[in-house]
Amino acid sequence: MHDDVEARRGLTTGIALYIMWGFFPLYFRLLERSGAFEIIAHRVVWSFVCCAILLTIGKGWRGLASVAHDRRTMWGLVLAGHLVLINWTLYVWSVNAGHTLDAAMGYFINPLVSALLGVLVLRERLSASQWAAFGVGTIAVVVLMLGRSSKPLISVGLAVSFGLYGLVKKVLGVSVKPTVGLTVETLATTPLALVYIGWLLAHGRSTFTGAYSLVLVSAGLMTAVPLLMFAYAASRITLTTLGILQYISPILQFVVGLCVFGEEMPWQRWVGFALVWVAVVMFSTEGIVRALRRTQ
Repeated sequence: MHDDVEARRGLTTGIALYIMWGFFPLYFRLLERSGAFEIIAHRVVWSFVCCAILLTIGKGWRGLASVAHDRRTMWGLVLAGHLVLINWTLYVWSVNAGHTLDAAMGYFINPLVSALLGVLVLRERLSASQWAAFGVGTIAVVVLMLGRSSKPLISVGLAVSFGLYGLVKKVLGVSVKPTVGLTVETLATTPLALVYIGWLLAHGRSTFTGAYSLVLVSAGLMTAVPLLMFAYAASRITLTTLGILQYISPILQFVVGLCVFGEEMPWQRWVGFALVWVAVVMFSTEGIVRALRRTQ
């Protein structure tokens, strides 16, 4: 009974999370005057500040101390921190460089990567139709490579980096509280971020000035809250279920890129997206049916 309650909470949290992430391109366009590296540096630093405040309020510093004595968990979180740093940087750069649709494609592919990692590493099982979905998704990437306006390496890079991040968080599971885990992740990358921010300030290239600085500070909260939600959801539902939910985000990103930003959609992109959507249906249907059977 307790497991069912936790699973439902994880499902609800996951849905809310991916809706938030779906509209993130609109937020990062507000930070367009800053380069991707400066945006990410501030995301890291202010995310750590947010986590430190949350730990102080919740008296969670003891939990951080206990994690520090567990080498496996500590290094796992450090790895997760660098994986999500790569993902953040690639995502912000792609959105502000006019490649929101390529970013959306990456997050369409990511659930397939997450499920494949679940099979290879965690020995989760997939049906024949879900395996076929991998084949269709692979064909979609090949088609996108033929399109001049597409940047498939962005899509693949985002899918793989976040897929690996999700795998690390799943392996660590509920043994690490979300706030403690994210604190370690951001702490691991904060020194590098501070060095870069210092370099920008020393060379007069920083955009951290006036009222705009408050927008950069808000990147910490906008980062910490969704990642805490992701950690909570990932530890309570299967990677397959998490992968199905993740389609919410790229659908919203696709709408923003096409209808709000007006990015190009040549025929190769339409074919590539169509194939991915076919893969989505093939992959998701079986998982949804299984989930419904469990609730009956």
